[in-house]
Amino acid sequence: MAFDYKKEYKEFYLPPKKPGIIEIPEMHYIAVRGKGDPNEPDGEYKASIGILYAIAFTIKMSYMGSHKIEGYFPYVVPPLEGLWWQKDCSGIDYAHKENFEWISMIRLPEFVTEEEFAWAVREATEKKHSDFSKAYFFTYQEGLCVQCMHIGSYDSEPATISQMNAYLSENNYSLDFSDTRFHHEIYLSDPRRAAPEKLRTVIREPIK
Repeated sequence: MAFDYKKEYKEFYLPPKKPGIIEIPEMHYIAVRGKGDPNEPDGEYKASIGILYAIAFTIKMSYMGSHKIEGYFPYVVPPLEGLWWQKDCSGIDYAHKENFEWISMIRLPEFVTEEEFAWAVREATEKKHSDFSKAYFFTYQEGLCVQCMHIGSYDSEPATISQMNAYLSENNYSLDFSDTRFHHEIYLSDPRRAAPEKLRTVIREPIK
């Protein structure tokens, strides 16, 4: 049976709908960095998703070809994730999505080294005749965070974030955004298939 990160690490991917504190270990990702409103039909963000999945599935299906990755095991491609921030803004201003800067990313299995990642980029480029040079191997040491499962549209996230902020105040924690610690979202639902009010998104923010 294929290894499913969501099921094996429920504390990271399936938190309750009430805020909680968690320590997140170092993880490796396929990542693409960009700017702009994620809702733009032909924008950078939409393009980044195509890049991420092309490389993710090149790695996942590598066992079927001649290139064998040491330590490979069958797995389910983890969900799409995103780190979000805006210059001169603490937290997220949902009214000005055009000012978003982001890192779009998908978690890599532990057996994927930087060398194997570079192979996957070359392989995807050759097979799909597309430019995947924006993708890079990203290591994120997230550390201490508050997180919560948000149910509903992306535009209704501020209500959940308000609950998280209240929880922090009650428990003597504070937000700790920096140039290396960001607002983090994990997308468990496909917005093309699920109704907005049923979307499931893990919201995670750095704290101290």
